[in-house]
Amino acid sequence: MNVEKLRKMAGSVRTGGKGSMRRKKKAVHKTTTTDDKRLQSTLKRIGVNAIPAIEEVNIFKEDVVIQFINPKVQASIAANTWVVSGSPQTKKLQDILPQIIHQLGPDNLENLKKLAEQFQKQAPSAAGAPEGAAAPQDDDDDEVPELVAGQTFEAAAAEEGHTS
Repeated sequence: MNVEKLRKMAGSVRTGGKGSMRRKKKAVHKTTTTDDKRLQSTLKRIGVNAIPAIEEVNIFKEDVVIQFINPKVQASIAANTWVVSGSPQTKKLQDILPQIIHQLGPDNLENLKKLAEQFQKQAPSAAGAPEGAAAPQDDDDDEVPELVAGQTFEAAAAEEGHTS
């Protein structure tokens, strides 16, 4: 029985027929590094140059912003190509707008006005919706609760300790 198992195993590692060389080890293919190498060689062929000292990159897509903190930025003006690599974070435009408003120049003033109009249109529709009625109740969780007369923190902690 052991001889049969050995013959099966020996037959599975042969690269050719009887009398041919056996394979020494199984080849492991790594595709991720080849994709990265292929991308880097293509970028080198285009002629991209690294742009240093960029702290933040924001890519705007409708009401979502893709934000890169301390990215590696490369550009080729002749090929009209920009490469931003790093770890992205997806955020809503409402959350990021106060942080980036000082970065917007006078050219983007019209775009900012359009965004403000869109938010004003969205705000009344959200207030009329049934889900909007539940939102103020959620906000109460952030506030400090009212004090109960005659009850202290120590007494409440002692009660919880006895019930557990």
